[in-house]
Amino acid sequence: MSKRTLTVVIVAGVVVAGAVTALAGPAFYRDVIVGHAAPVPTLTVAATSGPAVDPADVQGAWRVADGSYAGYRIHEVLNGAEATVVGRTDKVTGLLTVDGDTLTAASFTVDVASITTDQGSRDSYFRSTTMQTFRFPTATFTLTGPVTAASAPRLGAKQTVTATGDLTLAGTTRSVTVTLDAAFDGERAQVAGSVPITLADYGIHAPSLGFVRVDDHGTIEFSLTLVR
Repeated sequence: MSKRTLTVVIVAGVVVAGAVTALAGPAFYRDVIVGHAAPVPTLTVAATSGPAVDPADVQGAWRVADGSYAGYRIHEVLNGAEATVVGRTDKVTGLLTVDGDTLTAASFTVDVASITTDQGSRDSYFRSTTMQTFRFPTATFTLTGPVTAASAPRLGAKQTVTATGDLTLAGTTRSVTVTLDAAFDGERAQVAGSVPITLADYGIHAPSLGFVRVDDHGTIEFSLTLVR
């Protein structure tokens, strides 16, 4: 597809969305076209407090497995209708290393170009203009300091920890602090959390097309299933 054709497709999609809103009303767009936003990621492993975890069961290297996802959550206004937009992808990879009771290394990569919402025209604009995924196809997070839990893990019990690392979006890297919920069921671990961001900090311009305005701040959110 040529650049000219792609531009026509994007503009046509935006115009159609605007026409639907104008004819049916902002509430129709919010409640029917966009619908209810997906819930924020939470732990899905059994919320129990079982026996203490044998340290040998969590030592060594872990990788991101099927069932993981990452994406964004942001607020937009279209002709006066407010909506929460959630975009997600399951194309997430990553590795972690545990030594003793400490997470000593971690890195994750997200395929930004595969993030989708409920609207194809929005996704096309997100890829081509907002995130320029033809230049920056991925986002990464790399842990920059060790993370030690406040207490020994127990099977099924949630632990909340804080991690600091470098987040790279659209070619710009900044240090961020992430609050994580984590749990281990004896075979798999799960980590869920979110990172508040301001788009301008990463050189990203929030879309503003007259009838649609997107906030300059939002969150990156994720749910990661981890296996040995």
